[in-house]
This record gives sequence, C-alpha cells and structure tokens, in this order.
Amino acid sequence: MPINRSAIKRARTSKVRQIQNASVKSLVRTALKKYEVSLREGDLDHASELLKEAASTLDRAAQKGVIHKNEANRRKSRLARKLFVITEKAGSEEKGLA
Repeated sequence: MPINRSAIKRARTSKVRQIQNASVKSLVRTALKKYEVSLREGDLDHASELLKEAASTLDRAAQKGVIHKNEANRRKSRLARKLFVITEKAGSEEKGLA
C-alpha cells in the first residue's frame, strides 16, 4: 500500500495506463486474428486489406509505447511473409508447377 502522495498518484496513473495499454493490445490481437483467419480461408484479396489494417494497428501501438517499434516491424514483416508465401504457392499451382 503506497504511503506518500507521489506513490499514491503513481499507483493511480499506473492503473489507468494499464487499462489503456490493455485496450490497445486487444485491438492489435483482434486485427492479427482477423488477418490469420482470412489467410486460412484462402481469401487473399481480403487478407491483403487486413494486412494493411494490422500493420496500421501495430504502428499505432508502437507509437503509443505499448509495444516496441522493433517488435511492431518484426510482426509486420512476418505477416507480410505469410501472405507472400501463400500467394506464391497459389501462383505456382495456377501455372501447374506444384
């Protein structure tokens, strides 16, 4: 239990920031999940749109300091790579190479 005034305020602001950060993290997880589901269903056009949304959400979270900017960039890179691999596989199957 905090005793002095500054510690009491610190605990209060910490709780507020925790709630705000949880909200931002939830938005990030939701955006990533929508993208993953779209990839699994094979809807590549919709997945590319959701990739833009997910990247934007990750950038906002990094800007607010909820996640580190390198983590945001790493996650965006991995998401883009997943889409690239699936589109390459789909392209090679259309050409009859697979």
